[in-house]
Amino acid sequence: MMELHSISIDGNIEQFSKPIFQTFGMFVGMLFGLVMHWIVLIFKIPFPGYEHGSQEYPRVEMTSSTTKTQYGAVDSEEAPLVSQTSKPINGKTPLWMYFFLAIPSIFDLAATALCMMGLRYLDVSIYQLLRGSGIIFVALMKQHVLGDYLYKFQWFGVFWNVVSVILVGSTAILNSGENSQSNAEAGEALLGIVLVMLGAFVQALQFVFEEKVMTMDEIAVPPLLLIGMEGLWGTLLCLFVVYPLVYYLPGDDHGSYEDPFNTYQLFKNSSTIQLAFMIYFFAIFGYNLFAVLVTFVLNSIWHAILDNFRPITVWLSDLMIFYVISKSHGYGEPWTQYSVIQLFGMLVLLYGTAVYNAPNAGSIKLRGEWFSFCVDLSNEYEEIELSEQEAEADADWDAKVLSFQKRRASSLAEHSPHISIHTQALRGLASPKI
Repeated sequence: MMELHSISIDGNIEQFSKPIFQTFGMFVGMLFGLVMHWIVLIFKIPFPGYEHGSQEYPRVEMTSSTTKTQYGAVDSEEAPLVSQTSKPINGKTPLWMYFFLAIPSIFDLAATALCMMGLRYLDVSIYQLLRGSGIIFVALMKQHVLGDYLYKFQWFGVFWNVVSVILVGSTAILNSGENSQSNAEAGEALLGIVLVMLGAFVQALQFVFEEKVMTMDEIAVPPLLLIGMEGLWGTLLCLFVVYPLVYYLPGDDHGSYEDPFNTYQLFKNSSTIQLAFMIYFFAIFGYNLFAVLVTFVLNSIWHAILDNFRPITVWLSDLMIFYVISKSHGYGEPWTQYSVIQLFGMLVLLYGTAVYNAPNAGSIKLRGEWFSFCVDLSNEYEEIELSEQEAEADADWDAKVLSFQKRRASSLAEHSPHISIHTQALRGLASPKI
């Protein structure tokens, strides 16, 4: 959308490079979460994070069916995603929580604005991969703020995510330096990298905060309400704080950093931009919905990890757009001599994710082999497997105890003296007296 053109407020053709408008559009898209929230409540539709009367849709506790040791990896496909021992979200959301949810909106607004500003100086695939640095900050805050312990092999996986970010960042600078005879474009690329990294840090604050409010005892916030309230507060902040600020800040958009009146004129004069915005509206809502559900069902680190897989499809799509769809228009991204570094960075990213997700299926265990770089953490995997076995044994025992209690309660009820003699006669427990 930022590469499209339209007629501006002064009648000239301009590029629709409006990062604040895209941030505003993101929040407007998230507002649809409130509509879905009330639909789920009114029609009592089963949905993660909601309970309707006696019907419960539980939230995952990291127990025997998912991550039995609370270390944040995805278990095998045979294990159900939502365990029977999970705790449902109980109680109504208090009024103060609706105002409290302005905090993740501020994080989201700051992170998105920083990333959108950084995107102006970077290719979209570089931008997407740099956002993968968020896992570094999420992991640090999850251990030191939320108090969730991470194993050494998980930190090893996070380390390789850092390496992938460095590789991709160097690709952006090298590409800009090659295409420019001065250091101006390389400097802009570096500025873009810094802005996106700052955005990733603020986004990490948002992920951890969202996990916290969705796991609070008694007053946990359902995912759809969280998305909708973030959209509401973000929309209000954009309209009454951000847009007035960027309008009066000096810049190259008709004297402003971003002129909302010029943005409106560009939007009104181009049906292509309008169509692109509608697609963006539904895409951004879908993305935020599934992202919050990942945090709800798993945790904030997996939110950050799965975020890192978007660049694979984005880069491939960019290459296809450039070479297949719009070869004559110059949209998309071409393959350069440094793209191989970007490809290697993606492979490193996949490696780090596979290490982090050990010891489950499809993961890489560090047992001292060459691909483990002589790192042997077998004792941690054994500790996890032992904990899983103990958790399974505890779950089996709890199930047997519950079954015994039900049978005992049923037996006592059958022989209760308070049951009428006629009922006992019908059950064959006694004969009626005449």
